[in-house]
Amino acid sequence: MGEFELIRRFFASAACAAGGEGIALGIGDDCALLQLPPGEQLAISTDTLVAGVHFPQQADPFFLGQRALAVSASDLAAMGAKPVAFTLALTLPDARPDWLDGFARGLCAMARDCGIGLVGGDTTRGPLSLTLTVFGRVPAGLALTRAGARPGDLLCVGGSLGDGAGALPLVLGEMQDSGADAEYLLQRYWAPQPQLALGQALRGRATAALDISDGLLADCGHIARASGVALLVEAEKLPLSPALERLFPSEFARKCALAGGDDYRLAFTLPAAELAAVQAQWPEVAVIGRVEAGQGVHLLDAAGAELQPPALGYQHFGSQGD
Repeated sequence: MGEFELIRRFFASAACAAGGEGIALGIGDDCALLQLPPGEQLAISTDTLVAGVHFPQQADPFFLGQRALAVSASDLAAMGAKPVAFTLALTLPDARPDWLDGFARGLCAMARDCGIGLVGGDTTRGPLSLTLTVFGRVPAGLALTRAGARPGDLLCVGGSLGDGAGALPLVLGEMQDSGADAEYLLQRYWAPQPQLALGQALRGRATAALDISDGLLADCGHIARASGVALLVEAEKLPLSPALERLFPSEFARKCALAGGDDYRLAFTLPAAELAAVQAQWPEVAVIGRVEAGQGVHLLDAAGAELQPPALGYQHFGSQGD
């Protein structure tokens, strides 16, 4: 199957390539054209996922299509951007129609959930890798960034932590379990839902934000450095899913929440006066600490004493992070 036939059959004709708000011209020309409303800025992010590094070589193509787009769209959520479009550069060892069909269906399923359209890309032969670039729009001056956290702010997360890391033994086949709890963790790993609506709701409220991809403590370090403050994380306040707590000992579950990656929840700092309004709309938002003058990230026990953090910088699947 040639490149143009592959693109036409599996991607150009896919539901997620049908265009949408903000897409003036999609697949079929030398460039796509995006149309932004006056007074809005374009948010852009690129992620590359490599087989054997970021996902197993034999990953189910439908799940992989979902996950690849979710990981990229989560960056738009972190900036408070509304999704507009994405491109896909796909490197394949061979063009297997069954694999491509599954991948395209998974990709379109997540595109539908995120409200984002495929507008172009490229295909080539080689070791399996996926590069996605996402485009979103945000009112000028209202994008969420990692800089801006202030002493006195609350440190919040958008929901339960550690599920992605907890799923990894199941993904790798190191643990066998077909129960509902295992299924929940696998769903959180293969189809994380970018917190796009929450990110947009935090515009003008949160002072700093990012999505948790490399682990809570490691990612909070980015906010601390960019904002020039200290973030205090209270270990007893970490929100854990019932599935994670039932499947694993409490110490391992807590380590997954603190140092595990692949959660794709938002972590953000928020003035205390904004908390009630945010939680009224998003009750899963949890306060896990606070911002103080200083530097770095500090893990505290229930009495306020500093704890030694677990190993940081969880490296996703395999030996390297993205």
